[in-house]
Amino acid sequence: MRPGAEADRLEVRGLRVIGIHGVLPDERRRPQPFELDLDLELAERRAVASDDLADTADYAAAVAAAVSVVTGPPHNLLESLASAVAHAVLADAAISSATVTVRKLRPPVPHQITSVGVRVTRRQS
Repeated sequence: MRPGAEADRLEVRGLRVIGIHGVLPDERRRPQPFELDLDLELAERRAVASDDLADTADYAAAVAAAVSVVTGPPHNLLESLASAVAHAVLADAAISSATVTVRKLRPPVPHQITSVGVRVTRRQS
């Protein structure tokens, strides 16, 4: 996409996946729920005119890539996990950048909170 051009974006919200990630021993032993949001900036805008899946990113493939990372080998940090998801999603050349939010829904803190999370943005190299 040329600099300054408008970008179209696919949004995936509230993807729930069970994985084993964290630093503490208990986090490394038991699966726990994670929630992801994906903001996928498209490299081209052809799909607007063509109405053809071949001219855009396939969000089902992006979801599958994200799930594969979260259900795969453990990461200590949410930052590392989110970055790995972003890089996996960027395997689709139709995506120019990916912003990935990962929330741990049962964080190991002694207070009542809904989640802890991190958001990273990665771009095609």
